Order: sequence, then structure tokens, then C-alpha cells
Amino acid sequence: MTERIGILAGWEQSFPQAFIERCNRVPGIQAEFAKIGGTPERFVSPYRVLVDRISQEVKHYRFYLKAAALGGAYVINDPFWWSADDKFFGYSLASRLGVATPRTVMLPQKDYIPAIDKNRSLRNLEFPLNWDAIVEYVGFPAILKPADGGGWKDVTVVRTPMDLLRAYDASNLNVMTLQEFIDFDDYARCICIGRERVLTIQYDPKQIGPTGLRGRYIFRDQERWLPQDLHDRIVNDALRLNHALGYDMNSVEFAIKDGVPYAIDFTNPAPDMHIEHLGERFFDTVTDWMVEFCVKAAKEGRTIRDRYAWSKMAAEVEPIRWDRGT
Repeated sequence: MTERIGILAGWEQSFPQAFIERCNRVPGIQAEFAKIGGTPERFVSPYRVLVDRISQEVKHYRFYLKAAALGGAYVINDPFWWSADDKFFGYSLASRLGVATPRTVMLPQKDYIPAIDKNRSLRNLEFPLNWDAIVEYVGFPAILKPADGGGWKDVTVVRTPMDLLRAYDASNLNVMTLQEFIDFDDYARCICIGRERVLTIQYDPKQIGPTGLRGRYIFRDQERWLPQDLHDRIVNDALRLNHALGYDMNSVEFAIKDGVPYAIDFTNPAPDMHIEHLGERFFDTVTDWMVEFCVKAAKEGRTIRDRYAWSKMAAEVEPIRWDRGT
């Protein structure tokens, strides 16, 4: 029996193409770019596994992936959790898991949609904010950034109360976090696959990479440039975060200061896996890991839906064919 694996991707080329080609070398596996059109409600997924690299930008894909999970597919990453995830929850969870994180405070929005009457709709909101207590807890310098953002968008380094208020006043509808700035001695980005494997790469978020984006991998002959105990702690913390968050494909970043790895960014369910950024050696490693994990999930018949209570109540249905109707 042939098991089908589909991948959803946007403009990226290197990883999706290599992933499909390498999956198709495995007997009993057929991989392709998933094709998505109209989706009936009694829907059985034609794919055993779906790899999602783009639904954060295409709402239709996210809805489809939820239906595909209900229809028996193993979706990477879980679209129900990914839809609910935010970075501040991640920091809160990490601190309870014993993973070192910078001191972080979530701030209310500076502004609201026109339907919000600020005199009546915000009765639960503390006003004015206790800025003195917030600044005392976080300290300066600090990073002001969206609680659900990414890609360095709307991120500001603030060094004084005036800097903070100016940046906060410009944050508009974003829910922001103020976070302790870690002036790191070293920095590691970990690409994590299947909650089992972690590739630790030296990284410099301050440099501009080869394609003009912020951040550059530092290529070394040996992966383990860190002392063994520090390397092991980073790997274990990355695995702990991914097990807790339920991500099978993620990147986790650590800013290392005085021998302590602080988890800075660890909710990246469509991590950078471009060969142009990773280089051939690291690219081949993470692509092969991803292929092995997806093939195993397909052949074992794993599903996402079994994690949820509604799956125990939902009846199996016959696949719907458009040429015969419902």
C-alpha cells in the first residue's frame, strides 16, 4: 500500500523540493505538493501526513489542515495548537518548565479597533499602568516586541523610560512584551525535528545573512563548539520545550550569557530550512531527519485527532467524491 505525504509551502524552493524527492525514494511512499480546492464537510484526508510551511500566511490552508486532521491526517505542525499559540504563553510555560528565560512582562495594547469604546469597553484594564514596577522588574536595556510576532518585525531595543514610552506609543494594535535584554556571549539556534532530534548551530542574530535577512549561521567543522555540559543543557531544554508545546518541526534560539542559555525564541513552527541559509551540510541533515520522521508517521498511521476529546465522539465517514455528490 502506498502512503501519501503532502507538503504546503510558499515561495521557498530548496527544502520542499528536496523533501519531496527524498521521500519518493522510499518504497511505499508518494510525496507531492498538496493540492487544495473546495473541501466538503465530510472530508477524509487523501494524505496520511501533511507538512505545513505556509498556513500562518494563508488562512484557507489553516482551516483545511484542521479539517484534514479531523479526516485522519497527521499534520506537522498541529494546526489546532499552532492557531492558539503565542510567544508570551511560551515564555510563561518555559519558566515553569525550569528553562532559563529573560524577565518578561506582557503589556496591554496601546490602541484598539474603532468598535472599542475606551471609556466603556476597557473596564478590566488597569490604568495607568505601573510603569515603575514594570521597569524595575525587567530593567534596561530591554526589548519591546509583539507577543505573537516574529521575524524581527516591530522589535525595538529600549534603553531609557523615554525610549520605552516612545516605542510603546507607536505599537498601535499590537499586544507587546517588554523583555530583559540579554547581552549574549554566544548564541545558538537549534532546529528540532520530531521532538527527538536537535541540530545545534552557532548563530549571530545581529549579522545580515546571505539573502539579506537578519541573522547568519556560523559554519564550523564541528557542530559541538560549546562545552559538552552546556551543549547537553541546550539540547535537553530544546527537547523539553518541544515536548511541552507539541511541535514536531521547530527552531529554538538560546542567548548564552555567563554560561547560562536563555531561551529567547522557541515558537517557530515553520523554521528557516533554506539551503541558502543553512549550507549544504546542515540542510541535508534536517531534510533527511524530516523525511525519516514523516515516513515513520505515515507508515505507523499516526493521527493528530486522537489527541482531542472530539475525536472519540466523531464517527468515521465514507470519502466524498465530487462526481457522486454527498
